Amino acid sequence: MNDDKLARIRKLLAQAEDPAATAAEAEAFNAKAAELMARHGIDAALLAASDPGREVVGDLVVEMLAPYAYEKACLGSAVARGLRCSAVLRTSRGGAGTSHTLHLFGHTSDLAMADLLLTSLLVQGTGELVRRRVPPGEHAAACRRTWWLGFTSAIAVRLAEAEAAAAREAEPSFAAAGSSAALVLADRAAVAEQSAAAAYPHLRTAPTRYLSGGGADAGRAAGERADLGRTTRVGRSERRSLG
Repeated sequence: MNDDKLARIRKLLAQAEDPAATAAEAEAFNAKAAELMARHGIDAALLAASDPGREVVGDLVVEMLAPYAYEKACLGSAVARGLRCSAVLRTSRGGAGTSHTLHLFGHTSDLAMADLLLTSLLVQGTGELVRRRVPPGEHAAACRRTWWLGFTSAIAVRLAEAEAAAAREAEPSFAAAGSSAALVLADRAAVAEQSAAAAYPHLRTAPTRYLSGGGADAGRAAGERADLGRTTRVGRSERRSLG
């Protein structure tokens, strides 16, 4: 995604967050930003299909900080997959405890979008969670862990739907270029997977986790409300501290 379009999205969101904006104006600005965010990866894929040397595959390392770093890494993985990137969760144990790092692979525009969207969702999710009281009798940590997983499940479904809709809308443009949106996007995802496999040839699938907390339904509801187009003016370093 080019800097001009990133700047445009940030400008729209700044306008939406302006206290002087009416509710209707804020909604319109957010809607336009969401549209640009959903379309940008499709635009980049179309350009790359017509000019194979235009984009390179890169990587991005994101440190997921406590609390609930593992669950937030699951959210990052869902965002990455939804935007045609591949994610590898690296876990290390030391004197300071267990740390989780997410290593993302993908085309540069897809990585930029994943970073922006993850930034937004971490801020949105954290904001919802700190305002939510843990129900009486619930263990706080267990409740919040399942809340994040419920949030992630809703985001994964909505991202898949949004990207599929953007692909359908862009199909005529791909067809005019002698290609297919589905094939081009599948190829981008496959290249990301290959890059991850080359960097980590001995990857293992993480075991299924069974959690007892009761926050999943509330988290899922929050994920269904979350704005997938709402990035913020919180910088990358600030996002890391919120994580």
